[in-house]
Amino acid sequence: MDEEILLYQLEELAERLEILVRDENIDIEESSSTGGLCRIEGKYVLILHSKATVNEKIQVMIKALQQFDLGDIYIKPVIRELLEGYKE
Repeated sequence: MDEEILLYQLEELAERLEILVRDENIDIEESSSTGGLCRIEGKYVLILHSKATVNEKIQVMIKALQQFDLGDIYIKPVIRELLEGYKE
């Protein structure tokens, strides 16, 4: 599957889970972070480093989405397999 399409589908899934996805410039010189999940005022926000590669953004999204119960949500089989099979 094309990485751009995969990223888009992961973003759609995050939206269905009411996770706000933000593409931000993480301007910390000593940080090698490509982003992550946090809670702001009780709402989940997934921050992706704007300068990260598409593949790095996908990895951040997968790690974040794995933290949620996805059992009752329809997810395309290829995406579900990716989420269930990914290990750090």
